[in-house]
Amino acid sequence: MKRIIVLGGGFAGLWSAVGAARRLDELRIPLSEIEILLVDRTDWHAIRVRNYERNLADVRVCLDDVLSPIGVRRLRGEVLDIDLDSRCIVVEGLSEPIGYDRLVFALGSRLDKPPLPGLAEHSFDVDTYQSALRLHDHLAGLPSRPRSGARNTVLIIGAGLTGIEVATEMTDRLAALGGGRVILTDRAPWIGSDMGQEACKVIEEALRSLQVEARAGGTLISVNREGAGLATGEWIDAATIVWCAGMRAPPLAARFPVTHDRFGRLPVDECLKVKGLRAEFAAGDSACLLIDGRHTSVMSCQHARPMGRFAGYNVVCDLVGEPQLPLQIDWYVTVLDLGSWGAVYTEGWNRHVILKGGEAKRIKQIINCQRIYPPRTNDRRGILEAAAPRIQAPPTMTH
Repeated sequence: MKRIIVLGGGFAGLWSAVGAARRLDELRIPLSEIEILLVDRTDWHAIRVRNYERNLADVRVCLDDVLSPIGVRRLRGEVLDIDLDSRCIVVEGLSEPIGYDRLVFALGSRLDKPPLPGLAEHSFDVDTYQSALRLHDHLAGLPSRPRSGARNTVLIIGAGLTGIEVATEMTDRLAALGGGRVILTDRAPWIGSDMGQEACKVIEEALRSLQVEARAGGTLISVNREGAGLATGEWIDAATIVWCAGMRAPPLAARFPVTHDRFGRLPVDECLKVKGLRAEFAAGDSACLLIDGRHTSVMSCQHARPMGRFAGYNVVCDLVGEPQLPLQIDWYVTVLDLGSWGAVYTEGWNRHVILKGGEAKRIKQIINCQRIYPPRTNDRRGILEAAAPRIQAPPTMTH
């Protein structure tokens, strides 16, 4: 039996596995001839982009609910190493490596925390479900602490998309606990620097309305359990410090003898095969693709999901000698949640504002709660159909 191994059960990994199963089904190749094995360290497909929200009840989907109906085998375990010469992986707890004929590397990205004094010990983040739950439990325990300025102050480091969403959601979260102060800081000269000037004006409006204190040009240098110090010499008393600055590909990406980009990502061609390699594909946050021939893919589910679908289709075709499908997406949108104020919806790489406020918020909720979820029906045909290698239209009120 031949074997396709998919590493990772996130947006790219899950859809790579389902996409591969769909293509085998189309070609009428039984799973007894080509096995699909997905390896992930948890039992869950995490809707990671919702970890900033207050309610975490529905931010995970059981992987087996999606994979079992379509015959994809799953192994829970931490991948420790990849041997590209021998075409095998090493998984923690297994005595023998697992061989593959084709591999899809889709282990996502990880928060890049620098070795600043106290940061690892005294900060929080929303990078994983477990870290988001840790922050949730910490916030719930704040009212039981002695009153102080630090107790009711939350400092968010990093004003990219995640940091802004954490900050704008945090005002309501603190209000439910009796109120507090939210400070959002970034070392860039303005808040939301990746969003462009037009969208930044909307973000500024929302931050003012929600009474989030924005501090541009602030570089963190140290942290303890009572606050944080900035390079300006300012000390901010805060019992809650949330790190939201910077993402990188996982360390295992370094095992590939290729030229990585500044985020450690693997360069892939238009069919998602790692450039210069024969049996390895990559998708999602771990892969760098010229998504429209000019711009590189971004670390988001917007690109990870179609990259996974096409990687799954192409890894089967590569193995059996069928033509592959190139992936190109000629549109790009950003829908940024701005808490109870609403959201901002932009189009294009220059982030032209199309909608803001409540109407944009409704689209954001459709994306977060419907569009990016896999089918949870246990229906084999429906699950396979959802992995068709097609480009979805941009999200609108009707999609």
